[in-house]
Amino acid sequence: MKIVAFAVALALVGCASTPGPVVPVEVQVPVSVPCRVPDIQRPAFAVDSLSHDADVWDMIAALRAERLQRRGYEAQLEAALKSCQASVG
Repeated sequence: MKIVAFAVALALVGCASTPGPVVPVEVQVPVSVPCRVPDIQRPAFAVDSLSHDADVWDMIAALRAERLQRRGYEAQLEAALKSCQASVG
């Protein structure tokens, strides 16, 4: 009986001790943040305004103009995408 009482007392003494002071640890966790980019309006492309009976030269001029419009539009979209990717990484 003395052995059981000693074992219980030893177990209780072991639980009463503290491991020491608790030191806070900084943990960095990535948090998703919505990307806030102004809306980029799709331009009215030059070919869309052509009539169906436009001659070939007007079509060629409109296609060349649309090519430049698309480059500008795509540059705006890529800049918005890069700004969102930069805010994440």
